[in-house]
Amino acid sequence: MSKNTIKIIPLSGVRENGKNMYLAEVEEDIFIFDCGLKYPDNELLGIDTVIPDFTYLEENADRVVGIFLTHGHADAIGALPYLLERLEVPVFGTKLTIELAKINVHKNEATKKFKDFHVIDEHTEIDFGSGVVSFFPTTHSIPDSVGICLKTSEGNIVYTGDFKFDQSAVPMYQTNFARLGEIGKEGVLALLSTSSNAENPTPVASELTIADEVSDTIFYWEGRIIVAMVASNLQRLQQVLNAAHRADRKVVLTGQDFGRIIRTAMKLGKIEVPEDNLIITQKEMKQYPPERLIVLETGRMGEPIKSLQRMSNGTHRTLRIQEGDLVYITTTPTTAMETNVAKTEDIVFRAGGTVKMISENHRVSGHANPDNLQLMLNLMHPKYFIPVQGEYRQLAAHAELAEKVGIPKENIFITAKGDVLEYRKGLLEPGGAVPAENVLIDGIGVGDIGNIVLRDRKILSEDGIFIAVVTINRREKKIVAHPQITSRGFVYVKTSRDLIRESADMITTIVEKHLQDEDFEWSKLKQDIRDRVGRYLFEQTKRRPVVLPVIMESSQRHKPRR
Repeated sequence: MSKNTIKIIPLSGVRENGKNMYLAEVEEDIFIFDCGLKYPDNELLGIDTVIPDFTYLEENADRVVGIFLTHGHADAIGALPYLLERLEVPVFGTKLTIELAKINVHKNEATKKFKDFHVIDEHTEIDFGSGVVSFFPTTHSIPDSVGICLKTSEGNIVYTGDFKFDQSAVPMYQTNFARLGEIGKEGVLALLSTSSNAENPTPVASELTIADEVSDTIFYWEGRIIVAMVASNLQRLQQVLNAAHRADRKVVLTGQDFGRIIRTAMKLGKIEVPEDNLIITQKEMKQYPPERLIVLETGRMGEPIKSLQRMSNGTHRTLRIQEGDLVYITTTPTTAMETNVAKTEDIVFRAGGTVKMISENHRVSGHANPDNLQLMLNLMHPKYFIPVQGEYRQLAAHAELAEKVGIPKENIFITAKGDVLEYRKGLLEPGGAVPAENVLIDGIGVGDIGNIVLRDRKILSEDGIFIAVVTINRREKKIVAHPQITSRGFVYVKTSRDLIRESADMITTIVEKHLQDEDFEWSKLKQDIRDRVGRYLFEQTKRRPVVLPVIMESSQRHKPRR
């Protein structure tokens, strides 16, 4: 790579929500901004999480100078254990972000001994020769959130991370506007700015307003309150704790990760508990009447909603929705979750509870709305603009906002995962692509879940399975045991005897034909059964079950007589 060559590569996090990971290459050095994951869409059955493709980084491991984190949410730090398995590089972040990253990394057996973490703050500057990395505080739903500035000889490359502007934010969450102005004044070559709220013109309510809403809701409800929230939204947690103290209620914590996160945040002074005995265990709940309790049901995105469903239908390990309970959902559900939330509301109501959503009265979000995004653009005055973090329509909406503040259309790049933008001779232009497929995590399997496996899971869940067992004798070219048909999730066998019999006869004919062939092949026989029986079943039922032929061979050898 020649001197003064700069490349910007969104490795993931574009045309999707979550899974942030962006590369800036300056001369020979590669800087990684965030290393996140996302939780799978509904059609990815059985998949736990989705992480970026690290192929390009593995091929250039000796050039990576570090991983720079913006905040402690899963979409920024979730994929760290999987990357650090492959390359040992230093990790930089604020105090809380690093502590949460350590929890994440040390849970993984392969990376539990990794220790190359470095704590930074807004005054930190790290000179790597090719560029100087610095940080600026931003406002998000978790403390210690920062944006990243990479100073190069051609200008600053700025990555905002997740942010919003809130003029009434408490000191721990405040944006340093002066620092943003300084970066813009120095000259910004390229701005990578989050887009996840770019198409929603509704003003985002200030956290002061939301705190009042949370406090009033909790203070005036007479029964037990179950608060559903994302575990990593520490700002909302603080508001609930303050409201509980005001209403003289005790708080019960649930959720797998929540205990570790809150203990870490409290240790670092990022969460303030108003009184010593405010938080109690589930065992201590019996000591208090319902009207003195708040249950915090937390988890990853979507998990609190699933827990509420289990509480309502009686399958939760410890808790049940009771008559007079208020279920208070304190996050704004994504578009994909809206149907699920509506279903949950119905289930809770049937169980005797009432559902209230914080989004009924206010637009609640930790992400910048269009006005905020345009203010960021005006503060930075970038020469080139790359919207990131969002689905295509959100990136396109952000691009339109950038045009309205005066950035030329030709200087705005809506990228796909793996696209390379190369800066040469004073121009930023598309310059090919690098591998950037989704890598699926399924239990302990990493990346070995193919499309065929996912397709079969989908078919099995929708159309069921059709199993045919046949025993043959190849030497004598005959069927020893005629086809035995079993199905699961396809048809009710007792009422489909004709269908089963016709299928068995068809399989018998196919097997006999193949047994007579001189070039008998197991794979051809099984594929022929799958194709022809599958076609027949679709003609009869308009469904395509997974057809599984099980062909066993019997030698028919007899023991010699004594």
